[in-house]
Amino acid sequence: MAEQQVQPLHNEKHANIKVKNGINVEFLKSQHLIPVVAHEFARVATEFPMAFVKNTETGQFQAVALFGLEPGENLYVKDGKWQAGFAPLAAARYPFGLVKHPEEDQFGIVIDEASPLVGEEGNALFADGKETEYLQARKEALVNYVEFARVTEVFTQFLADKELLVQQTLTVDIAGEKKDINGIYLVDERKLNELSDEEYLELRKRGYLAPIFAFLTSTHQVARLARLKAQFPEA
Repeated sequence: MAEQQVQPLHNEKHANIKVKNGINVEFLKSQHLIPVVAHEFARVATEFPMAFVKNTETGQFQAVALFGLEPGENLYVKDGKWQAGFAPLAAARYPFGLVKHPEEDQFGIVIDEASPLVGEEGNALFADGKETEYLQARKEALVNYVEFARVTEVFTQFLADKELLVQQTLTVDIAGEKKDINGIYLVDERKLNELSDEEYLELRKRGYLAPIFAFLTSTHQVARLARLKAQFPEA
């Protein structure tokens, strides 16, 4: 896999560069999980199981979609093609990214020049030195993602503070063999049901009930991962 060449986007340097629609399968094929934001939980739940992972250094939790049952495994990539109906926002924003200014609360847009999506074919980024509508739409999506990520961070911290996240082992059945997925955290349904009326109302007022229920629904997609794993020749 080619190394990334992430550079600040510039209307002169990248005047003739174009970007094809799609996702970077080459990168995704070795990712067994990817961050997701609360705003896409409902859609993610239709395709992928979700979980929370904990950063052992900071103690912070992050919501992720699971693409595989072990590190380096993506069961949604087959024959070099993405098999799912869509890709979470963290994958869909590539080859663009936002980089925060070290001293100001501003972001600059960057592009991975080495991406297979970047070249002479696809959507133009600039026309006569000005941003095209395509680039403006991509920039808006990037800014939205940053805001979504902030909201998700607050949401996740709230769940952690209320002790609604619990470490669990998911056991899946792959072609008759049991396999455990360790090191993940799920929403504790028992504790959720034991919340007082006042605490439950707070969840509703904050708009947290919908993503919580979408997350709970998503865990049923683990069975899909097991089916995909059973189909893989390595299994």
